[in-house]
Amino acid sequence: MGLRSLIASDAALELNACCSNIFALKEHLANENSDLAVLDLTPEITSGTLHELRHLAPQCKLILWTNTIAGDFALQALTAGVRGVLRKTLPLGALLQCLHRVDAGELWFEKSLMDSFRDARRVSLSPRESQLVALLARGFKNKEISCELGITEGTVKVYLSRLFQKSGAKDRFELALQGLKNLGMAGISTDQGGLRSLVMEPACR
Repeated sequence: MGLRSLIASDAALELNACCSNIFALKEHLANENSDLAVLDLTPEITSGTLHELRHLAPQCKLILWTNTIAGDFALQALTAGVRGVLRKTLPLGALLQCLHRVDAGELWFEKSLMDSFRDARRVSLSPRESQLVALLARGFKNKEISCELGITEGTVKVYLSRLFQKSGAKDRFELALQGLKNLGMAGISTDQGGLRSLVMEPACR
């Protein structure tokens, strides 16, 4: 069963586009709302491309679909906003599990990739900083973090500023990576309802 047929077999998933190349994918993301985008990892998919896709559709969760991926590129992909790496060799049940977990707000990176991130800088986090980074890794905005932790948005900004200085992270996604490393998070669930949609690139399989 191909990935397209697998998605069609799941009533909770809806395939709303099948893009044949990266240009068609960019056009779709710029004009339509998609919850998930599964990208076949071809040579034209670079970290710059991933950043551009993230900018075009910040609400869309990106997943790379591949047989193999280098650890350094997986790290770049994570900081560019990719929420999961989906191996083509996984059993069908695991493929659906990945789609549902990423859609629910989790990160999906297998243990071997997580191990390859170990050379990244480690920092010591206070309990409150750990809470904030955990929420950040779940995609929470400043206002949502303030509500969850019972602090003001201004205090959230102060914490983020300190975390940027402490960790050396350049943006929120790099802080999310610190959360993965320092907190040992393989994925954090959030409850979301509604029908999922998905875009695949460069070809439906």
